[in-house]
Amino acid sequence: MNASVRPYLPTDKEACLALFDSNVPRYFDSSERTGFADFLDGPDGDYFVIEPGDKICGCGGFAKGDRGQAHFTWGMVDNARHGSGLGRILAEYRLQAIESSGQFQEVELFTTPQIVPFFAKFGFEPEGVEKDGFAPGMDKVQMIKNLRNTQA
Repeated sequence: MNASVRPYLPTDKEACLALFDSNVPRYFDSSERTGFADFLDGPDGDYFVIEPGDKICGCGGFAKGDRGQAHFTWGMVDNARHGSGLGRILAEYRLQAIESSGQFQEVELFTTPQIVPFFAKFGFEPEGVEKDGFAPGMDKVQMIKNLRNTQA
């Protein structure tokens, strides 16, 4: 798939909110929308959008976490485009940017149980589960990828 990844711009906010909305209720709870909208007003760290043409079909980024680790932030692809390879492109782009920075030895993310197999393909391992961590009925899984073992 031919798709370009570029830095997020404030003018991308509505398109990113539409991506969020396309993933409610299966992957996000509607109660999380305000937090995502606030995040988009001034993203922490690096944040990107992916365009397989002239329409934004995915977004996601990373920031420095509280333990000095890289932390994936608000990653998503338009629900109608799941399985198209866009999520893989976006995940690989973020991981490459993190590794290229040379600042991190570990990458952390939080996701729901149904997304765990997707991130496991990139070397992330589940570390813990918080029942109802995102919203009632939506558990939060912490996953970690150790970069020290992947760099030779």
